[in-house]
Amino acid sequence: MNPVSEETLMVLKEVSVTPQLSQRELSSRLGFSLGKINFLIKAMIEKGLIKAESFKNSKNKIAYLYVLTPTGIEEKTRTTYHFLKRKIDEYEKLEREIQQLKKEVDCPDIPNEDLDSIL
Repeated sequence: MNPVSEETLMVLKEVSVTPQLSQRELSSRLGFSLGKINFLIKAMIEKGLIKAESFKNSKNKIAYLYVLTPTGIEEKTRTTYHFLKRKIDEYEKLEREIQQLKKEVDCPDIPNEDLDSIL
């Protein structure tokens, strides 16, 4: 299975911590449209990453509890690893670029104190 998108990972993380959140609450917490959350939830159910269980909430209305399946837990872990690896690679690349730019800016005409205040 290919690693899931960053958006799907965000939903998986949120659902693993607070499974009783409604799609509207997920939308608000993650900053995604309600339609996007609905699309992601349906796709995750189809892929077997989560399952939806109905329950009665405090207002005595039917609501859904989104539970990660064993496949969902495995995919969340795998995707988190790939995401972390990608971010570390990006960070290291950025560090190299910063070091190169520092070398380029290292001009004898600019005092070190001024350079330090810029950086």
